[in-house]
Amino acid sequence: MSTLVLELRPGDMMVVNGAPIRFRNRARIELAAKARFLFGKQIMPPEAATTPARRIYFALQTAYIGTEQERAAGLAAARGLVAEFQAATTSAQARALLREALSLAEADDCYAALKRVRRVMLHEAEVLGLPPPAAARQEAPRRPPPPGWAGA
Repeated sequence: MSTLVLELRPGDMMVVNGAPIRFRNRARIELAAKARFLFGKQIMPPEAATTPARRIYFALQTAYIGTEQERAAGLAAARGLVAEFQAATTSAQARALLREALSLAEADDCYAALKRVRRVMLHEAEVLGLPPPAAARQEAPRRPPPPGWAGA
């Protein structure tokens, strides 16, 4: 069995299988089973979903770490938001990334879908002259997750 080791600082937040966890002190944790998780700047609070790409990210985040009902609603919302974004953008790369993200999400690989949308968020921020969103910055674990992990 492979494991994933993450190091988190005081105040860092992590969501595992829908449960939010805030770390009070520095911690090194080991996930020894498959789990749906996001941590640190990967987690977008609702109030940060202020642009079309960020709303897509938030919807897919919900589809990934929400409850069963929230996941279905998040994926449905993402479909509509992706369709609107694709109709409005002139960027072939953004359309392709969103098409791929939606396909990954529908195959229950939302973590990979979120990675694609982070790239679209960076592009959107550049086009709109906004600072890059926290969720789009490089925040990968120190070593890549083992193959087959939900967070891979």
